Amino acid sequence: MNISLEKKENCLAAISVIIPAEKVTEERSQIIKSFVSQARIPGYRPGKAPVSVIEKAHGEAVTQELESRLIQNSFQQALKENEDLRVLTVKNPENVTHMPDGSFSFSAELITAPDVTLPDYKGLNVEIPKLEVSDELVENQLSQIQQRFADYEDIDDRGAQEGDIAIIDYTATVDGKPLDEVGGEQAKPLASNEGYWVRIENEAFFPGFTDELIDTKEGDEKDITVTLPNDFPVEPLREQEAVFAVKVTGLKAETLPELNDEFASKVQPDSTIDELKELIKEDLELRANRQKEELKVNSVLDQLNQLCQFELPEEYLKAETQGQADSMVQEGMQNGMTEDQVSENQDALFQEAEARATNSLKTNFILTEISQAEDLKVENSEVLQRVTIMAKQAKKPVKGYMKELQKSGQLSNIRTNLLFSKTIDFLIEHANVTEVEEQQEEEKAAS
Repeated sequence: MNISLEKKENCLAAISVIIPAEKVTEERSQIIKSFVSQARIPGYRPGKAPVSVIEKAHGEAVTQELESRLIQNSFQQALKENEDLRVLTVKNPENVTHMPDGSFSFSAELITAPDVTLPDYKGLNVEIPKLEVSDELVENQLSQIQQRFADYEDIDDRGAQEGDIAIIDYTATVDGKPLDEVGGEQAKPLASNEGYWVRIENEAFFPGFTDELIDTKEGDEKDITVTLPNDFPVEPLREQEAVFAVKVTGLKAETLPELNDEFASKVQPDSTIDELKELIKEDLELRANRQKEELKVNSVLDQLNQLCQFELPEEYLKAETQGQADSMVQEGMQNGMTEDQVSENQDALFQEAEARATNSLKTNFILTEISQAEDLKVENSEVLQRVTIMAKQAKKPVKGYMKELQKSGQLSNIRTNLLFSKTIDFLIEHANVTEVEEQQEEEKAAS
C-alpha cells in the first residue's frame, strides 16, 4: 500500500492512496465469501451459490463494500504511520479509481487539529477583587426587600415631595420627532408610557427629571427636558435633548414596614431580624464567591488565549461563527430587535460572532492540549453522575435519558465539557491568585 500524506495550511492535510491489485483481490475475496454464506439465491441452497452467480446478483453491493473497507483500512494505516497527526474530520474521498491492472486509488482532504505550542500554564498570575460582604451591603439588600413589602397611600392634600412616587403618562420627542422615530425600535419602550411609576429622588429615570416633579399634583401637566447620557444604549439618541410631555395621574406616599422580627417572619418563616440578616449575608457571600470563581476562570482563559497563537480549521471557524451569529440574532430579537435592525447591523454582528467563535475554538483546543499533557481523564462514573442530575432535572428515567443522549451524540459533549471543567480547575489550582482591593482593580482597568 502506497500512502502519501501532505500537511497544508489552515489545519488541512491531503492523503493519496494506491492499493496494489493483490490486496484488492484478497479483500474482494473475503467480501464475496461473506456474501456467499449469507445470500439467498433462488435455485441454490444457502452457502452453495457459485461465485459467478453472487457476482452477477450482488456485484454492485460487493464493490461498494470493497471500496468502503479499502478506504477505511487506508485511513487507519495512515494514522498509525503519522501518530502526530490528529484528524478531526475526513472529507468525502475523491478520484476513487479502479485501475486496469486491478489496483485501487483515491484521495481525500483531512481537517486536522491545530499545532498548539503550550506556554507555561502553571503559575499564571490572577488578580481578583476581594468582594467582601460588608454590613452596608447587607443593609442595602435588606432595604430592597423592605421596599417590596411597602404600602402605598394616595396623596391628595399636597404636592409631590422627595421620596414620593409619581404616577405619570408621558410621550418623548427629539427635535419634535417621536423618540422611536429617531432611535428606532429599541427606543420604542421609552417613547411613551402610561401609568409609569417613578420615585422622586436624585438620578431616578434620568438625572434632573424628577426634580421637575417636585410640588406637582395629580392632573398637572408639564414638559421636562433632559439631555440623554453619552452611554445611552440607543446610539442615535446619545447626548440628544429629549422633551418629555408629562401628565401626573397620581401621587403615592410610601410607608415601609418596620424592620423587626415580625417583618423577618414574613420574608423567611420563623426567622428573627438577626437571622434574616445572616441569611442575606450568606447569600451575598455565595454570590461573591461565585463571581470570584468566574473572574478566575475568565482571567486564566484570557491569558492562555493571548499567549497561544495558532491557526484554526477554517470550516470549524465558519460553522462556529454561524452558530454564534444565530444565537446573537435570537437574543437580539427576544430583546426587541427587528429584522430590519438585524439586517442593518449584519456586518458588525458577524464581526462580533467571529471574535466569539475564534475565542471559543481557541479555548477548546488549548484545554484539550493541557488535558492531554496532564493526563486528565473523565471516568464513566462522573459522566453517569452528571447524566443522573440532568435526567432528574428533565424528570426522565436515567436509562432512557442516557439512550436519548447517546442517540443524539450529546453524551460525548457531556464528557468533553466535564474534561474541560476538570482542566480549568487544574489551571486555577496551580495559578497564583491574589485578591486586591476593588479600588486597585479599577485603577488597573483605567490604565
